[in-house]
Amino acid sequence: MNGAQVFLDQFIAAGLSKWGQTTRLTLLLPHGYEGQGPEHSSARLERFLQLAAENNLRIANCTTPAQYFHLIRRQARRDRLRPLIVMTPKSLLRLPAAGSRLEDLSAGTFHPVLDDPSATARAGEIERLVLCSGKVYYDLLAEADKMPAGRPALVRVEQLYTFPEEDLREVLGRYPRAAEVVWAQEEPRNMGAWTWLEPRLREVLAGERNLSYVGRPERASPAEGYPGAHAIEQARIVADALGTQRKAAAPATMAAAGGAQG
Repeated sequence: MNGAQVFLDQFIAAGLSKWGQTTRLTLLLPHGYEGQGPEHSSARLERFLQLAAENNLRIANCTTPAQYFHLIRRQARRDRLRPLIVMTPKSLLRLPAAGSRLEDLSAGTFHPVLDDPSATARAGEIERLVLCSGKVYYDLLAEADKMPAGRPALVRVEQLYTFPEEDLREVLGRYPRAAEVVWAQEEPRNMGAWTWLEPRLREVLAGERNLSYVGRPERASPAEGYPGAHAIEQARIVADALGTQRKAAAPATMAAAGGAQG
């Protein structure tokens, strides 16, 4: 994407506005924080969100095969042609948890927002919601399932543009006691969806709930490029998002890993 960005800017994102032309072109872009180098996370979701306006693009980050199937099927069938940008982390191709039943593909539809299936029975008691998008959900889920009590609800925003405001309002309405809402992402603060989503989320919350950010701090490079530093940062993000206690040694280890990288 770094080399192809000029074509996206000039022809794909602005084609409808400048020439009245659009397309069903669908881009599947590798984007996931999996301990690899920066170029493995270079789809740069934030760029596409900055390019999105006037319903010129569709941008999604699916977490299940069924969601991906119904998204692609919808893209092929919709009368209103728009380019579709899909973040596609490689690790989800071989992750057992990221699976769907056959009936999930043969029936149903694409859901812009996915509620937490494990939180339905206790939705009225939950005090913390974690919003996320993409593969970080499975990192959060693995640790959340270990929590003996106070487990927050994990809500996935599968469609980022156009922003699914009504779907999100419906899901949030199921958690009347959830005063804390966290946006969790793997990307640095100046990348990913946060800077684009923050004002929209605050408008939906209307000052009735606290909104906070959990993710990597602002950085020039998309990823650490050092497996040890990546693992520590990933564990910190998960712990902060879930509100669990981190080990005191983690920050020192992170500093050591950063020094080794430098």
